[in-house]
Amino acid sequence: MLRRLAAALLSVLLVVLAPVAAQAFVWARSSDALTLDPHVANEGPTVALIQNIYEGLTERDRAGRLGPLLAVSWRMLPEEPTVWEFKLRGGVTFQDGSRFSADDVVFSYRRAKQPNSGFSDYFASVVAIEKVDDLTVRIRTRGPNPAFVENTPAIFIMSKAWSERNGAAQIPDNATTDANFANAHANGTGAFVLVSRQPHVRTELRRNEAYWNRGHVALGIANLTYRPIPRASARVAELLSGAVDFLQDVPIQDLPRLRAQSGLTVTSGVENRTIFLGFDVASQAPRGTEAGGRNPFADLRVRRAMNIAIDRDQIQRVVMRGEALPSGIIIPPLVNGWTGELDTPPPFAPARARQLLAEAGYPEGFATTLYCPNDRYVYGEETCRALVLMLGRVGIRVKLVAQPQAEQSSALRRTPGPDLFLAGWGSPTYDSEQVFSSLYHSRDGQRGAYNATGYSDLQADEMIGKLSSEIDGGRRDALIARLWQKLRGDLIYLPLYHQMLSYAMKEAYDIPVDVSNMPKLKLVAAPTR
Repeated sequence: MLRRLAAALLSVLLVVLAPVAAQAFVWARSSDALTLDPHVANEGPTVALIQNIYEGLTERDRAGRLGPLLAVSWRMLPEEPTVWEFKLRGGVTFQDGSRFSADDVVFSYRRAKQPNSGFSDYFASVVAIEKVDDLTVRIRTRGPNPAFVENTPAIFIMSKAWSERNGAAQIPDNATTDANFANAHANGTGAFVLVSRQPHVRTELRRNEAYWNRGHVALGIANLTYRPIPRASARVAELLSGAVDFLQDVPIQDLPRLRAQSGLTVTSGVENRTIFLGFDVASQAPRGTEAGGRNPFADLRVRRAMNIAIDRDQIQRVVMRGEALPSGIIIPPLVNGWTGELDTPPPFAPARARQLLAEAGYPEGFATTLYCPNDRYVYGEETCRALVLMLGRVGIRVKLVAQPQAEQSSALRRTPGPDLFLAGWGSPTYDSEQVFSSLYHSRDGQRGAYNATGYSDLQADEMIGKLSSEIDGGRRDALIARLWQKLRGDLIYLPLYHQMLSYAMKEAYDIPVDVSNMPKLKLVAAPTR
């Protein structure tokens, strides 16, 4: 009898001390994903949500290091250096129970290569995607491309059969207005399964109990709710009330209070992202600019004037409250190609800025429109308001249009793009080639997908093309350095600052900052009672 009582008491004690799955983990941030289609939008909040459902051949850890996922190994064939070979993981199933194989990889890569994909830039050098056997795929490039594997974490794998069965094999011409089945439905190999989606309201996921990697990740969240809450004060109020477990976009002004709040934990770190201004440099007369029928942004003197009219130290100190690093280049120190010399911001020189504007034929300045996302970046709209004042002091009269990231992202994919815009970019490959290919190369149906400036330079395009096939590391780094010197001089973008990140959460959870701002919630352990 005593033995049975002791055993019962021990059983109760073990239940009390054992980790328990979180039954209602609520993840909140400022903006929603644009879609659930994994190949449409190369945009931060979209990818951050989708990565919980879909997976790539490889993935990056919280520090940005590349590792295996649906592929167990990869290599450039020594006898044929234009071919990458990937050995795939066996025993993996999609969430509908169907088996993952090379057919799905070939289908997904060909789909993501379509011109209207947000990831077509990643395939600019790819000429063929071939199945060797059920667990082997080969990617053939125009020339040797040693950096191609760095693209693979971003290309998520869809089920070929599921996509074709549901009419989702092709990406719509306009994914916003012509969304297909994959826009609001999902079937990946990842740690969470889609339950329901209400755009701009909430997305409900549940743990994938049949997840192939379950024994190697914490997977402590049973039910996951993703809630976009655009208003900063509302996000914080929901966290403080206990309605939110994890807050990703923490307002800077609330950091001291949240760090001191009992029952909460705040983690901080540098993000792989730079915030910058871009221009329409190609239109004859941008539609939202009044400058005597001319395009002032096409004149390098105007771009230089604007660059030195910006007081980056004030933005860091006053607007960002120290949570930013002033920049002179649009890649952070984490990315290959960065140097301290390139990243030195120009001196603040408003008098010289006014002189340059006069030399360019604008002694009285001009009027223009700045388009700014108001639900995407940490203090993005506040930064734009500060820029309006700074540019106004040198004679550039700026009308601010603050809009949701969904509208901003759509505008950046059009030609011509906005007159003047604020944007942010992080290189998912941690290499400058991806930035060159996406933001600087001429739009040609593959490269230049996010080059909203209209910038088109034959020499730059040729150098970027050579970069993708340069196999010698030393020559490749030298070519990257030459490209940055040229592009930094052309001043197509005005770097502002490298963004820093903070996450806030209930103290029962431990979620370190992910340098790509892609928190991997499969790694979150269940809290203890």
